[in-house]
Amino acid sequence: MTAQSAQNDGENSTQLFADNDFLPIKFRYSKKQLKKETNDSTYMNSVISYESKEGTWDTLDVEIRARGNFRRKTCFFTPIKLKVKKSSAKGTIFQKNRKLKVVFPCLNEYTKDDNVLKEYLIYKMYEIATPYHFKTRLIDVEFDDVKNKKSKSYQLKGFLIEDYDKVAKRLNGKTVKRAFYPQGYDDLFAVRNAMFQFMVGNTDFSPTYSHNSKVVFVDKKFVPISYDFDMSGFVNTSYSLVSQTRRTELPIEEVTERYYMGYRRDMQLFEKVRLEFLNNKKEFLAVVDKHKSYFDSQKSYETARSYLMGFFEILADKSKFKKRTYDIATKMN
Repeated sequence: MTAQSAQNDGENSTQLFADNDFLPIKFRYSKKQLKKETNDSTYMNSVISYESKEGTWDTLDVEIRARGNFRRKTCFFTPIKLKVKKSSAKGTIFQKNRKLKVVFPCLNEYTKDDNVLKEYLIYKMYEIATPYHFKTRLIDVEFDDVKNKKSKSYQLKGFLIEDYDKVAKRLNGKTVKRAFYPQGYDDLFAVRNAMFQFMVGNTDFSPTYSHNSKVVFVDKKFVPISYDFDMSGFVNTSYSLVSQTRRTELPIEEVTERYYMGYRRDMQLFEKVRLEFLNNKKEFLAVVDKHKSYFDSQKSYETARSYLMGFFEILADKSKFKKRTYDIATKMN
């Protein structure tokens, strides 16, 4: 991270993302109405409540919409885009973050909370890999699904994701909202990003086609910033599918099979990034270990940690590393 970027990151931090503790929050709306009446540009009015550190509950007027075509069709708890009205946000922890993504577990199943926790951990590990990232905040959710005049209540884990425009502003950069080819990215950050995706076993992204990836022009370079990791091998949800974002099918059948999705770059860059990840091994593992008690299932924690260790075993073997990353990347040009 450059000195200027680090300074901006600190100056623009808000209370919402400065705290890593769970934020208790209540949502109340109709899932059916959300799917039927909202789209990428149409919101519906709603209200949320959140608990302050003093233990009091504050209520905010908001607008919400469903997001994600696949998740709109698949998920029991559809993820939402949240806009806090300016008059409500003033003087609250949402004041400088009025636009947010809200991530819920997709399906109402036994592993739902552990799955969303694992995706959150990927975002936290991404902060170690690159200074260019989305900020996140864990939330403890009480969701009332309104049906006619009745409602059904659900207790969920989830998290908030910083808005794209906010990220660019925080980094003193600019958003890039157009198609972007791999050759245009800063080489080092392109390799770092692809290596991180390889670490968590994610193929469900494409910087070229802006699929689960944004671009920021910052520090005189174009940098990819990834998001939406629930299809990764690290999370390994029951609905996960191997990516179909490329013209040819990938030679893997399960999301837990790692496949390097980056393009050809100089081998020296691969070696530089290999050493960076190895040097940060303890920090990556510490993110998972720090949240051990948050898991409902200790087996889920152990599986996630073991999956991460499998990545570092590949990095420790130079020959295996080259075969699994650089050699794959050379075939993409």
